[in-house]
Amino acid sequence: MAKKIEVFDPAMCCSSGVCGPNINKALPKFAADLDWLKFKGATVERYNLARDLRAFASNATVKGMLAEKGEGCLPVILADGKVVSQGAYPTRPQLATYAGVDAADAKAAHPAPSCCGEAGCCTPKRRPQEKARANAC
Repeated sequence: MAKKIEVFDPAMCCSSGVCGPNINKALPKFAADLDWLKFKGATVERYNLARDLRAFASNATVKGMLAEKGEGCLPVILADGKVVSQGAYPTRPQLATYAGVDAADAKAAHPAPSCCGEAGCCTPKRRPQEKARANAC
């Protein structure tokens, strides 16, 4: 049975951290990895220091780490309540190990959804902004 994974993120502008002008490039990949982990049967809960203070305050382990080490210990990853990672976002194979799920396809490419939607980027009569966005796909 897959373990429960809890992610205690540093303060971010939104739940995924994938917004604003300075996006940490590890965050979109990590979000996709968490989705993959859910698909594999793990329970995943994610908490943002800026929005979920109660989760941080009510978890004695995380609260103690913050008191001792400060925010530099974030993100903290727990597997069934035990610290398995801190200070960096783990890789997909590491998450699979922490969660106790089959990691056979952990390195397989899982395509990200197109930024242009299911219709793709090849639609006629695009405005200049749409052409720029299409070239980014």
